[in-house]
Amino acid sequence: MLDIKLIRENPDIIKLAARDKKVTCDVDNLIEVDARRRKVQQEVEALRTQSREGGQQIALYRNPKGDWYKRAVENGKSPDEIKAEADRIQQELNDVKARIKPLEEEDRTVQEEFDALMLTIPQPPAPEVPVGVDDTENVELRRVGEIPTFDFDAKDHVTLGRDLDIIDIERGVKLAGSRNYILKGVGSLLHQAVLRLAQDMMVKRGFVPMTVPVLVNESVMTGTGYFPVGREQAYLCERDEMALVGTAEVPLTAYHNGEILSEDQLPLKYCAQSTCFRREAGAAGKDTAGLYRIHLFDKVEQVIICRNDEEASIAFHREILQNAEDVVQALELPYRVVNVCTGDLGQGQVQKYDIETWMPSRDSYGETHSASRFYEFQARRLMLRYKDANKKTRYCHTLNNTVIASPRILIPVLEIHQNADGTITIPAALRPYINNQERIQPRA
Repeated sequence: MLDIKLIRENPDIIKLAARDKKVTCDVDNLIEVDARRRKVQQEVEALRTQSREGGQQIALYRNPKGDWYKRAVENGKSPDEIKAEADRIQQELNDVKARIKPLEEEDRTVQEEFDALMLTIPQPPAPEVPVGVDDTENVELRRVGEIPTFDFDAKDHVTLGRDLDIIDIERGVKLAGSRNYILKGVGSLLHQAVLRLAQDMMVKRGFVPMTVPVLVNESVMTGTGYFPVGREQAYLCERDEMALVGTAEVPLTAYHNGEILSEDQLPLKYCAQSTCFRREAGAAGKDTAGLYRIHLFDKVEQVIICRNDEEASIAFHREILQNAEDVVQALELPYRVVNVCTGDLGQGQVQKYDIETWMPSRDSYGETHSASRFYEFQARRLMLRYKDANKKTRYCHTLNNTVIASPRILIPVLEIHQNADGTITIPAALRPYINNQERIQPRA
């Protein structure tokens, strides 16, 4: 959410952001509703002030033992005159109260309309974000590692998983429908190993590990920017007004919602491993085979909550991106980093970098990580604030990034490290988590 003052003063910037990000919103209508909201609020407040002052005056007129009443009598006013004046003021007060009630109803209505419109407004992207329509126009920043070549007929991860008996997609679909799977044996251990490696690296770097709810109140989804935009991607428990999260970013970022922190508490650095759920609405027929686009996966997420300082946010953005790159490098995987264009950027993101890892079966890089900074966007929704050195209350800045997401990352791990004999060499960094096993081999 943005500061309404920023929107009033820069409507053209917000309209451009909406256009470039392909976000549907009505800035002009919001400004009109905001003007009406402020007008109604001013009228209500003026009448409430009049009502308070009238009530105080009535109290003086109806208190014969009070000093004001005694002075009025001493100055020649009779009790009947005082009573008549009190009755007149009371009638005016009744009229004021009668006017307040419908205005309060109007105030509630227009406030609800204002709040709903505010939730549709996008965060303007940073100047260095490329303008583009979709992910095909993301700008490559660098490549790391060499794309492998094979002197044998390489298999895709689905075939490898079946031949080594470590992935069972058929039975996963039987149990839970399309875009589901089962990992078994060393496949399950490998899945847990990449998650443990990622979390251990983050803890060593000073991030506090958290175990968080994956079923949260809808207000938390709204606060982090996943509702109302993106609501169709979530699994809802509508009877309880709750939703399953698509990332631990949601509970981690909302952990301090409604709080006012002190500046010396910042930055806060959290990480969490959680199961994540996504409906993949709108992806019918896209990436239906294998482990790339699935409904359920596990992820280690990193979140930073910091001071309201753009330079600090940019520095932390580089930090969390490097954390993720270090994990991919530890897995001995070639990858590239892209600067995500406006059309592929979310509503609340100022800038996002994606890490795309090489996947032989796709003959291309596939997205495995996203690093985002939001400035105040999430904090305003969550009322996540801090007191600065001057005791001024300010909104925090928030950032997040995938450390690892599995089983998608298993696609390049299996495919890149496969051998001509059908075995898979386990990256050295993962071996301590799998009893120092060096290879995955077919079961005897």
